[in-house]
Amino acid sequence: MKIKIVYTNKALKDLDKLGLSTARQIVKKIGFYSKKGNPLLCAKKLKPPFDDLFRFRIGDYRVIFEVDNKGNLSILTILMIKHRKDVY
Repeated sequence: MKIKIVYTNKALKDLDKLGLSTARQIVKKIGFYSKKGNPLLCAKKLKPPFDDLFRFRIGDYRVIFEVDNKGNLSILTILMIKHRKDVY
């Protein structure tokens, strides 16, 4: 099953603020996770009030994302990419 990755405008702005090498590393790792059979095995579910969101840990950065409305893993919507000290 192929998983589509969708970046919100906020996530794209967050990537633009990072250095080129860091942004490439994050995009590459998101692609790596999406190619796994179940990328949620590499993710952590967030606690309330963010209980419908998940996060990937990529170095010192956190990638916050959600799955599509049906709970299927066909679309990963990347909401934001922030340094760990700024994300929560």
